[in-house]
Amino acid sequence: MRKLFYSVLMLVAWGCGSNHILPELSLQTEWKFNTGDDPAWASPDFNDSAWKSLPVDRIWESAGFDPYDGYAWYRLRVVIPGSLRDKASLSDSLLIYLGKINNFDHTYLNGQLIGINGTNAPPEQASDTTFIHAPTNYWDKPRPYTLAVNDPRIRWDEENLIAVRVFDQGGQGGMHSGGQFIRMTRLTDYLKLDNNHSPYRFEGKELSKTVTLMNRSTAYTLDGEFEISAIDKLTGKQLFQREEMVTLKPGELRDFDFRLAQLDQSAIITYSYEVSSTSDEIAITDETPYITTPLPADEPRINGARVTAARPGKPFLFTVPATGLRPMVFEAAGLPEGLHLDPNTGIISGTVAQSGDYTVALKASNARGSSIAELKIVIGNRICLTPPMGWNSWNCWGLAVDEQKVIASARTYRDKGLMNHGWTYVNIDDGWEIHQDSMPKRDKQGNIHTNYKFPDMKRLGDSIHALGLKFGIYSSPGPLTCGGYTASYQHEEQDARSFAAWGVDYLKYDWCSYGNIAKDTSLAEHKKPYFVMRDALAKADRDIVYSLCQYGMAKVWQWGDEVGGNLWRTTGDITDTWESLKTIGFSQVENQPYAKPGNWNDPDMLIVGWVGWGPSLHPTRLTPDEQYTHISLWSLLAAPLLIGCDLERLDEFTLNLLTNDEVIAVNQDPLGVQAKQVIVDGDIQVWVKLLEDGGHAFGVFNLGDKTVDYTLEFQKAGIGQGRELRDLWRQKSLGTPGSSITLAIPSHGVMMMKIK
Repeated sequence: MRKLFYSVLMLVAWGCGSNHILPELSLQTEWKFNTGDDPAWASPDFNDSAWKSLPVDRIWESAGFDPYDGYAWYRLRVVIPGSLRDKASLSDSLLIYLGKINNFDHTYLNGQLIGINGTNAPPEQASDTTFIHAPTNYWDKPRPYTLAVNDPRIRWDEENLIAVRVFDQGGQGGMHSGGQFIRMTRLTDYLKLDNNHSPYRFEGKELSKTVTLMNRSTAYTLDGEFEISAIDKLTGKQLFQREEMVTLKPGELRDFDFRLAQLDQSAIITYSYEVSSTSDEIAITDETPYITTPLPADEPRINGARVTAARPGKPFLFTVPATGLRPMVFEAAGLPEGLHLDPNTGIISGTVAQSGDYTVALKASNARGSSIAELKIVIGNRICLTPPMGWNSWNCWGLAVDEQKVIASARTYRDKGLMNHGWTYVNIDDGWEIHQDSMPKRDKQGNIHTNYKFPDMKRLGDSIHALGLKFGIYSSPGPLTCGGYTASYQHEEQDARSFAAWGVDYLKYDWCSYGNIAKDTSLAEHKKPYFVMRDALAKADRDIVYSLCQYGMAKVWQWGDEVGGNLWRTTGDITDTWESLKTIGFSQVENQPYAKPGNWNDPDMLIVGWVGWGPSLHPTRLTPDEQYTHISLWSLLAAPLLIGCDLERLDEFTLNLLTNDEVIAVNQDPLGVQAKQVIVDGDIQVWVKLLEDGGHAFGVFNLGDKTVDYTLEFQKAGIGQGRELRDLWRQKSLGTPGSSITLAIPSHGVMMMKIK
């Protein structure tokens, strides 16, 4: 049964405007669509009746054009009524909002260019193709285009033709976010209400926050009432309210600070600004972070995976993950011949010639005591026996990654203790190679060059290994990566040798430009490039975890193991929004039977902390409860855990989120079973994961916008009853319930538990 407690309306719009009284023309419909590129397609006179119709609330791969990279056009005929202008509080500019576009766009109105990649184009600006060399993170950039009310490109009360020329550099493409509209600009369009330029700060028993108001207009003074209010998310009780009149001159910026007590769940904070002379208003919300995981004790505790693997004769590296007061001394009894332990660092390294399963007794000791644990070392043909845990540069640095950022991330593993919880890989994504516009890309023997940002890849790999961590890299089976850099096509063996010589332990192999190489969309063509690199990696003199990044095309989970993959992307790219997280995370149903030790379904990287796809970063747009849902679901799914944020800017909440050893243990459980979706009851979903010890871990998720009191019946969920129940995030026992338990699940939140 479900009981509804409290409802919150989330107001979201470009420019933060939330007023719906003034007229607005929706463009949320199906547009005409065609692949290819022809300047004539911008013209209102072009006959597009033979084109297909396509929605603009999803990528074109999801609408039947999978795979396709390159140019495509969208066209829509629409009458722009003069009533938009006549009823507006401001009558100087028309706003055409096109949502988000992946990756780059030229937008035309009645055959004339009006915008490029979210920036207005004046009437005299000519179309060009330089926009395709813009940063790839433009896929997440809103496309608002404004024109003066008397701009001759607008045909008032007549049919207008909007044409959008899109270039997709690789991966997903097209107009994809929905919410497109046309309306007159409002005063609130000039107001920037920024509540996301810095995270909440933990100060004793309080939280503090800075929010910024800025008038971006060069002509208008904004005068209105600014309000900050806080309510308890579970009960709806008012916690805090502050109101004041605020006047902002053109270009003026003001910061506002506030404080409130820390809670054991989120408070919902609403920021609103109402312009005095009009009914225009901005209203946005966020939610306060709350800490659940107790800090590690000073006494030693060995954490992380309980099984690891290598192939015979290949380099072995494993660092014992242990929390507790330093210095700490490590011991390992029963190591196979060829391996040795550094007692001061806990790094186990070497090579093992003889295949077999070896049970090693680990011990960690410090001034406060000692901890023991078993580690199973498997020397055989399969590696990656638990989901990889690490960091990847893409979601924070994008193509702005460089050697210094990678080294800083690796050192942060040590300095902030991430490696003490099992975080292992440090992975460079796209942007380390030579760009398509530069030469030479390879030497005379065909060996790939690195660009100036990575002067010595071997040195970088050695530095990462010296910390007891593993080193990952990125390439594509096509001639170019998604970012337009040199990839591995027709040089697979040379690149595999280079990777091995640099000490690479992990390869992300991204489909990207191979879509232009593939003969067709058959299953054989989807498999072909991954077979080629599989064989090349097999000839290398070290183990390299093989990550297939091709967005789930052709149901890769059914054949990823066949082509040598250890993990494979099951979806398109994730973004730091609830809609993206919900759509991707809770769709991992069909692929469930294919996850097992050595083979993992990958719903993409983690979107917590400071992200931004380089070079400008922002705190994740996920609420704290959405982040708890994110880590809980990925752990239950036995998904790879790859942090995607700037590790040097980890705040207290994010670090706590990433270092709960009981949650991580669910992800790293040696049985390697992916959770099943066992209950869907309205907005409530229950996912259950079988564990090696015969118990179950499970999450009760609330996908709705209302806090829910939900009664879970254990028999209905397929979970044994009458056993001890443990809250994994809070690391505390909930006793031994009977046949059911009632839980308060916050909106977009989770209760994650284990039953023995």
